[in-house]
Amino acid sequence: MIKKIVFILICLLSFNRLNATQILVPMDESQTNHLKSYGVAFWLLENDVTIEWLLNYRGGSFLIPHLNSAEEELILRGVKYEVLADGQVNSIKKQIADPETNMEVVQLEKAPKIAVYTPKGKQPWDDAVTMVLEYAEIPYDKIYDSAIVMGMLPKYDWLHLHHEDFTGQYGKFYAAYHTYPWYKQQVAGLEADAKALGFEKVSQLKLAVATNIQNFVIGGGFLFTMCSGTDSFDIALAARNTDICESMFDGDPSDPNCQQKLDFGNTFAFKDFTLERNPMEYEYSNIDGTRLHQPTNEMTDKFTLFEFSAKWDVVLRFLLR
Repeated sequence: MIKKIVFILICLLSFNRLNATQILVPMDESQTNHLKSYGVAFWLLENDVTIEWLLNYRGGSFLIPHLNSAEEELILRGVKYEVLADGQVNSIKKQIADPETNMEVVQLEKAPKIAVYTPKGKQPWDDAVTMVLEYAEIPYDKIYDSAIVMGMLPKYDWLHLHHEDFTGQYGKFYAAYHTYPWYKQQVAGLEADAKALGFEKVSQLKLAVATNIQNFVIGGGFLFTMCSGTDSFDIALAARNTDICESMFDGDPSDPNCQQKLDFGNTFAFKDFTLERNPMEYEYSNIDGTRLHQPTNEMTDKFTLFEFSAKWDVVLRFLLR
């Protein structure tokens, strides 16, 4: 009788193993909603569900436990998914494990704490980052200068920047918009913030903010930046020992030797750039090649793209998903 019970239990366990399933959320062209897929992945991590990110497999698909709650969430958010048997999952992982393939399995266990650097009153359409996070239903905090200067960054894992001028030149919009109410309001607000935080100039406040962000990244934080938040950030760091702002921005002229006093050893990504000194020119430096880069022939306008290794450059690979 005991042998019979043991045999039945073994059969049941074997049957369960054969029928065990997991959920694959494809991220290739077959996916119906890529952004919502990331949102579901984030939601699972928030609920202490460990998932796997299959880097470079079908666009960087997610593999998650076959939970009723997960399947319901996928359906509610309109995300395409596939239910796979363990045998299928093992076959996929065997393919990924092949040293000749540029793929890797990354286990995700913790939802990162995200902050978006954005001023109050900014319209949603002015910031692609917040639009994406809102649509994907990924939670985040909005923070600005005071929070960063007061040391709030270490509580976050990710910081996102978008439109911003860290040089204190108000986006170099003076020539076109200095008579507009919104521009005057922006300048007045930033000047008031600078004084409230103990700075004489907005450029000094922005440098303090940029320095805090720099220390955040050096300490292991992740920084995602785009638009003017990219080049003005490095320009501000390079100009930490000089004044690059003209009188309409900070009340006194710039240092005539500011170009020679730039410290390129203090920047993240750019060096040897030349400042655009004309305050009436809507450009910070020659980092941004929009005006300079005007290809006339596709045969002479060439660049090379290359794939980061999913097995050896994991972080770079998933940042480029």
